Amino acid sequence: MAPDASTQVVNGSDHKRWILYAFSMGCSGHQSPGLYTVPSDKSIFHNKISYWTDTAKLLERGKFDGIFLADVWGGYDVYNKSLDASLASGAQFPVIDPLMTISAMASVTKNLSFGITATTSYEHPYALARRFSTLDHLTNGRVGWNVVTGYLESAARQFGKANQELHAKRYDVAHEYMDVVYKLWEASWADNAVQHDIKKPLYSIPDRVRPINHKGHYYESVPGPHICEPSLQRTPVIFQAGSSGPGLAFAGKHAEVMFIAAHNPSVARSRVEAARNAAKNAGRDPASLKVLALLCPIVAATDEEARAKHEYLLRHGSDEGALALFGGWTGIDLGPFSDDEELRNLPEGNAIKSAVEGFAQQDPSVQKWTKRAVADQIKVGGLGPVVVGSPTSVADQLESWISDAHVDGFNLAYATSPGTFIDFIELVLPELQRRGHVWHDYPAPGPLPENWPTTKKFEGAPRGFGEDEDIGLTCREKLYGPGQRRLREDHYGSRFKWNSFHSSST
Repeated sequence: MAPDASTQVVNGSDHKRWILYAFSMGCSGHQSPGLYTVPSDKSIFHNKISYWTDTAKLLERGKFDGIFLADVWGGYDVYNKSLDASLASGAQFPVIDPLMTISAMASVTKNLSFGITATTSYEHPYALARRFSTLDHLTNGRVGWNVVTGYLESAARQFGKANQELHAKRYDVAHEYMDVVYKLWEASWADNAVQHDIKKPLYSIPDRVRPINHKGHYYESVPGPHICEPSLQRTPVIFQAGSSGPGLAFAGKHAEVMFIAAHNPSVARSRVEAARNAAKNAGRDPASLKVLALLCPIVAATDEEARAKHEYLLRHGSDEGALALFGGWTGIDLGPFSDDEELRNLPEGNAIKSAVEGFAQQDPSVQKWTKRAVADQIKVGGLGPVVVGSPTSVADQLESWISDAHVDGFNLAYATSPGTFIDFIELVLPELQRRGHVWHDYPAPGPLPENWPTTKKFEGAPRGFGEDEDIGLTCREKLYGPGQRRLREDHYGSRFKWNSFHSSST
């Protein structure tokens, strides 16, 4: 097998390359509430453009695949039935729009990709399709869409609804939503529709741009055509993070990358197997679904120094902020419980007991699981496990996740920004490169499409102004190899490609 973006040659043989994403959000602390109090943390500057451009340059220097940006439309107001804890600790509130940061980061990088969270619940698919096509153009194919249906009741209220739609219905809507955007991205414009022919003159061939005429249950009429011409990827890489029954079915049908948060490799492995089985049931090659585990690395020169750093971070984290996040993620309010109440003593079947039992499996050393113990588990790294140690120790732990859980790589949360990413790049990355797990540099991208604009069409005009774009790897090429910019043929969305869609509709 020839090496591609998923494999690399190490000592003369093919070796699986790990996929690395950095996990962030347009807020302070993200998964580690309250750590803005660490003097070196700069996440309070999340609303400054240089925060994002400097982060992007750092991650590209570390040869990361990309940065994955979470998002929410509401506040975490389940804990004590109030937003106060989130506001006081900055726990994902306030938060800015992640899409607005992408163009700036793309302008200072060539290969770094951007996974962007956007919901199917509060924006029409016609509008969202243009946003992602625009970003795919401006980044030269480096964007992915993390498809979410929403999980906060507070968000639904902001859009005039008393409550969220039922979970199953949200996914029903999402499936039709995907049909609409696939039709816009894949079926609306033929590959040779755009000509840029100066002599005729002819910009686009009219009969190579067609309406999609979508008529559905939730979206009664979306005539099209798509308002954007095709980008390098057409459809952004589809990310997904759902673990419920409907979420897994959705991932199996649509996701190219799936993020999971699991307490240990054995729990992760069952989720990986479930996701790949869902892909197989959807008629896809199960290996085409790449699964990344959420982890937070705490690294120092020695194991002892790393443990001391972890303890230092725990002292700076916010208990109240962590409990606010827990309330939003689970819908469970721990506010009424006393600080020393053992939560595992609750009746069987209680949602709190079930959630806490999961934490107990992750850390058996905790003797009593109170709400403060839950806060300690969350306030550095959030829902994912924390790996602590020297570069060698952390590399060993990551290897065990790959071998035991069968994940394809990691979505790395930060404790402090940019400190966590700097430590990983300077300390752990060289060890992973030495072991052959990650690339030393990005490979060259595949050749551009035949009809892509070239300098030959603009002779005599001043250079620049978009003409001299230096195009790197697209988001999808990092998953499947240089040249694989479009959806794979076994992906559900491929049935909407121009030839398939229009031959079936005539």
